[in-house]
Amino acid sequence: MVSGQRGRSDRGAGRGRSRARLDLTERSLLAGEAAAAVAELETSLAVQPDPEAAAFFDVDNTIIQGASIFHLARGLHRRHFFTTKDIVGAAWKQAYFRIVGVEDPEHVAEARSSALAFIAGHRVEELEAIGEEIFDESMAERIWPGTRALAQMHLDQGQRVWLVTAAPIEIATTIARRLGLTGALGTVAEHVDGVYTGRLVGEMLHGPHKAVAVRRVAEEEGLDLARCSAYSDSSNDIPMLSLVGDPCVINPDARLREHARAEGWRIRDYRTGRKAAKAGLVTAGMAGAVTGSVAAGLALRRRTR
Repeated sequence: MVSGQRGRSDRGAGRGRSRARLDLTERSLLAGEAAAAVAELETSLAVQPDPEAAAFFDVDNTIIQGASIFHLARGLHRRHFFTTKDIVGAAWKQAYFRIVGVEDPEHVAEARSSALAFIAGHRVEELEAIGEEIFDESMAERIWPGTRALAQMHLDQGQRVWLVTAAPIEIATTIARRLGLTGALGTVAEHVDGVYTGRLVGEMLHGPHKAVAVRRVAEEEGLDLARCSAYSDSSNDIPMLSLVGDPCVINPDARLREHARAEGWRIRDYRTGRKAAKAGLVTAGMAGAVTGSVAAGLALRRRTR
C-alpha cells in the first residue's frame, strides 16, 4: 500500500517538474522575443524623426494575443448584458467564420443586426467604463511584447501610431490610450444623446474599409503613405498593408505569410515555440463564438479564422 502511494506521488512530482519546465520555456521565449524587439528599437533610435511618417497597427493577434472583441464579450457577459441563451443562434455562424475562414455576407449582416440589439439602450459612458475594467482584467497581460516594442519604436522616432481595427472604437481607444499611442480607428456604434441606438455608423472597419480609413487619416494629418508603416496578422488587411511603403506582417495567417514572402514584406512571428497552441484554435473558436457574437453588437468581429 505504501509502495503504491509512493508510486503515485512520484508520478505527480514528475508531472509537476514537466509543467515547471514548460513554464520556464514559455518565459524564456517571451524574454527572447522582447529582447529581439528591444534590439530593433535601439537600432531605430539613430533615425531622425519624420513628421510625415506614421504607423498603423491592426489589433487582434497583432497587438494583443487573440481577439479584443472576445475579451470584451466575456466581460459584458459577466456583467449580465446578455445571457448565453440569447446568443446560441448566432454562435454557429461565428464558429463557421473561424473554422472555414470564409465570410458569408448574409451571415455577417444577420449576426450584426441581432448582436447590436444587445447594447441598444445602454449609455456610451457605461461601455467606456466597462472597457477600462476589461482591459485591466484580461487584455493588459496579453499584449505581445514584440509588437509593443515596434509601436514604441515608431513613437521614439517622432511618428504617430494609430490602431486600426474592426473592434468597437470604445475598446480600441482604451487600448491606444493605455499603450500611449496616438489614437485609434474602429467601428462606431450609433448613439443619440449618449445612448446606443442599436445601429452602426457607416460600415465595419474591416478589410478594404481599413485602407480607406488610413488614407483619410493620411490626408488629414499630412502624412506621406510611402513613408508610413502598417502591421497586421490577417490577409483581410492586405489592402491596408499594400497602401504603405513599409508593410510588416505580425503572426500572419497562411495566406498573408505567402503574400508577404512573394512581395518581400517583413515578417515577425512571436508565436515561435507555441505551435501546440495552434491545435487549440478550432476549439477556442467554437467557445469564443458564443460570447464573441454578442460583443459584435459594438462591432462584428473582423476575424474570419
